[in-house]
Amino acid sequence: MRRFPTGKWGRQTLQFYPAPYRAPMRAFAVLVFAWQEELVLVCDIAGRGWCVPSGRVEPSETSMEAGLRETLEEGGAELADCQYIGCYKITDRDQIRWADCFVGRVTSLGDIGCPEESSGRRLLTREELPSSYHIWDSLIERVFEHSREVFERIPTVDN
Repeated sequence: MRRFPTGKWGRQTLQFYPAPYRAPMRAFAVLVFAWQEELVLVCDIAGRGWCVPSGRVEPSETSMEAGLRETLEEGGAELADCQYIGCYKITDRDQIRWADCFVGRVTSLGDIGCPEESSGRRLLTREELPSSYHIWDSLIERVFEHSREVFERIPTVDN
């Protein structure tokens, strides 16, 4: 398994485990790396700033369903070819939680479904990410690279 650096977010320690690794328990949250050709979707989330669509997994949905919902709500984006790419292990003192990560192809952009959650969206190049993303470190950079590598292996279907 490829190794990723460890990251920090406040008091939380983050570790990323690439697919095929699966968390030993149900994920509480999801993150979605939604690519449109060479651009990745980021949303302006209150209290965080620019980041990929993300959020909690509701009790009645799978992680993938949550990811598709969050991408539509926060970014107004519909996705195709959504694939699991790994998960974050988030440790905060004595608590461990997991967040599943997905990559997908943006097929359309419409209105932001929940303007109270996201005040805007942007499509950024990889070069723009470090100066725009709410937290940028070696872990985040490596997970973006990983998402792009997986995205580039997704077969495209010509219509």
